[in-house]
Amino acid sequence: MKISLGTFACMGVEAHLGSDLAIGVREALAEYTRRLASESPPLAMPRFSAGPVRPAKDFDLPIDEETWEVLEREAARQGTTASELATHSVLLYLAEVDRLTPLSAA
Repeated sequence: MKISLGTFACMGVEAHLGSDLAIGVREALAEYTRRLASESPPLAMPRFSAGPVRPAKDFDLPIDEETWEVLEREAARQGTTASELATHSVLLYLAEVDRLTPLSAA
C-alpha cells in the first residue's frame, strides 16, 4: 500500500511513536480497522479538502489482505482511496495518542 505522510504526520509519528514510520502507520491502521468494527467507529474523513498536500515521505507499506480489504471497503463507503484513508488513520491515531498523553509527559 502506498503511504504518503505530510510533515505534520511524520513529526507526530516520530515524536509519539518513534522514528520508524512504518511501525507507526501499522499501529494507526490496526487501531483504525479495530474501531471500524467497534461500537465507537473512528471519525470519517472530512468532506472538504485543503487541496493536495506535498508529502514529506512516500513509501510502500506491506499490509495483510484482511486489513487491505477493510480499508478498501471503508474507502469506497467514504468516497476516497485506501491510501488517503490510511493517512487519515494516522492523523486520528496521533490525535488520540496526544489526547491520552498527560501534559507532564508531553
